[in-house]
Amino acid sequence: MIRAMWTAATGMTAQQINVDTIAHNLANVNTNSFKRSRAEFADLLYQIQRLPGTSASNVGVFPVGIQVGAGVRPTTVAKEWLQGNMRQTNNELDLAIDGNGFFQVTRPDGTIMYTRNGSFKRDNLGNLVTGDGDLLNPVITIPSGALKVDIGQDGTVSTLLPGVTQASQVGQIQITRFDNPSGLVAMGNNLFIDSFASGPPIQGTGGFTTGFGMIQQGFLESSNVNLAEEMVSMIIAQRSYEINSKTIQASDEMMAIANNLRR
Repeated sequence: MIRAMWTAATGMTAQQINVDTIAHNLANVNTNSFKRSRAEFADLLYQIQRLPGTSASNVGVFPVGIQVGAGVRPTTVAKEWLQGNMRQTNNELDLAIDGNGFFQVTRPDGTIMYTRNGSFKRDNLGNLVTGDGDLLNPVITIPSGALKVDIGQDGTVSTLLPGVTQASQVGQIQITRFDNPSGLVAMGNNLFIDSFASGPPIQGTGGFTTGFGMIQQGFLESSNVNLAEEMVSMIIAQRSYEINSKTIQASDEMMAIANNLRR
């Protein structure tokens, strides 16, 4: 009975992490390029009272053993890198990656980070920056007075200046991809940093033929959170938490019954 209490307690802890993950997903349902997370679990060690296949008197061997589990533990809270819906904005500096890859940005302290949020702005020098002021890397500078900015699917940036009939190229946006994007470390603000698990960054230009996604100008990638799915998952997690708490209550009542036995 005491073992059942500890086992149920691990179940409650696991479901609390599950609900925390779901709450984070729901809170970011309107965050550009947000990728939902999924909590994963594994069972704990077993107390083996009898191994399957051991000898049994007069009947050969036991076909099934006695293995009592000790509960559950969280193993991973993994990102799901499914493509979010494309939302048209008609803003010439809004960019979405259709397929694999990240934009590479430089933080004020020089740290290189990665994001799929392509809501870029121009700073006072004409450089493309994120909403937090992080520079796009490599740096793309839009000339002062540019009438129009065109960004191709391969990341080529061209501008049209006053008095000029032909657009001129001012740079090319690079896309970075990773062999294991789930190994990236989330830093908040839609930013990630690489790790040993993610593998080294691989840079290239947009285009499905090169293994990188294509850049879509005038679009933003929406969050890939599915509200209906998250609500169902939250109900299941809540009920599982409730059932585990009732297991603790039942174990306590059984201990009370044993405690009240009279000779």
